[in-house]
Amino acid sequence: MERRDFGEEFRWGVAVSAYQIEGAHDADGKGHSIWDIFTNKKGNVLNEHTGNTACDFYNRYNQDISLLKELNIPNFRFSLSWPRIFPSGHFYVNRKGIDFYDRLIDCCLSQGIEPWVTLYHWDLPHELELMGGWTNRDILYWFGDYAELCAKHFGDRVKKWMVLNEPMVFTGAGYFLGIHAPGKRGMKNFIPAMHHATLAMGEGGRRLREFVKDAEIGTTFSCSHIEPVSQKDKDIRAAIRVDALLNRLYIEPILGLGYPQELRKPLLNVEKYIKPNDESNMPFDFDFIGIQNYTREIVKYSWWTPYLQASIVGAKERKVPHTLMKWEVYPEAIYQMLKKFQAYTNIKKLMVTENGAAFNDVVFDGKVQDSQRLLFIQDNIRQVLRAKKEGVNVQGYFIWTLTDNFEWAEGFHPRFGIVHVDFHSQKRTIKESGLWYKDFLSYM
Repeated sequence: MERRDFGEEFRWGVAVSAYQIEGAHDADGKGHSIWDIFTNKKGNVLNEHTGNTACDFYNRYNQDISLLKELNIPNFRFSLSWPRIFPSGHFYVNRKGIDFYDRLIDCCLSQGIEPWVTLYHWDLPHELELMGGWTNRDILYWFGDYAELCAKHFGDRVKKWMVLNEPMVFTGAGYFLGIHAPGKRGMKNFIPAMHHATLAMGEGGRRLREFVKDAEIGTTFSCSHIEPVSQKDKDIRAAIRVDALLNRLYIEPILGLGYPQELRKPLLNVEKYIKPNDESNMPFDFDFIGIQNYTREIVKYSWWTPYLQASIVGAKERKVPHTLMKWEVYPEAIYQMLKKFQAYTNIKKLMVTENGAAFNDVVFDGKVQDSQRLLFIQDNIRQVLRAKKEGVNVQGYFIWTLTDNFEWAEGFHPRFGIVHVDFHSQKRTIKESGLWYKDFLSYM
């Protein structure tokens, strides 16, 4: 397996997000995000960690962009912090926030690195959450105006855009389970948040299309290959319902297919949030779809589980290899998901916009031998190549992530980076996986 096997046009890169790396949580006029509030409340995050400083990327971006150059990484996916640009979510624009992203984008371009910008990677302005956040339909206007400002200001230099990052995760974990910001629970919060996030993908896409000449616009979805624990009918049906929730709930409406019929019972109340023209406004003709896969899930029937009557059989319970996140190591999952999304006839092309693994990393004698991560990345890239050779129109692969970072409710414990970060000294050390990626990208 060599880089040239994928063709000259295939895009290679790494992905990061603003809250997980930037730090500078209250610097230069930035407003609070829901994650600023959530992480600073005791008990929400492992070891009471916060992203207040994180990787200090806000002050060290030059160093990290130089690392990208050193590692021969030609594409850098990062997100914009909505409250850094609009401290209260709308109306007032923070000029210093705009200036930071101007410097970052210009720094990337000066090093020959293409910026791929995500509009929303979970850091909703807290002031908007006080008005209901994603449960408030007005978020379509707030988000639309934010997208338009970003398009107008950065669109002369940024041509690769993603609208939302993993809507299933930020609505499910943040508005149903309450384990992510803003910590809300229940279907009464999830259903309106889900519907408004679905509409926001199209709204953001239309604003970008209108104001960015020659834009290539996508949006990204978390996905997991789903299999039933047995061939019993009840387990198979449970797996179908979980697949509909985790893999189909958001992609099908934007393709004009509506919400999955398998979820009509748990989503019964969505009708009261659907307004005239919503069904015509949900679809958007994206240039690419970003898939973000890390594992597969094995599902069994569970009468006690509300709404879905299904539950996950964990990797530890099945005694199979797993990462620090307790996710099964199963590289074929990414192949299966590429094939699944390729089956939708109206997707133009696919990009793997996140893929990676967290393991225990130790610096020894100035080096980090992360052989498990290296093998994970290599095996997953092989599966991407397998899909590509079978005719799947996949045109890019981005590793999650460049540097170890703040991993949401898990704090700094799981390390996903191909570059190690000492969070006390902020020293960067390229791991074995990063050195391999450098060599892999060196030859065509």
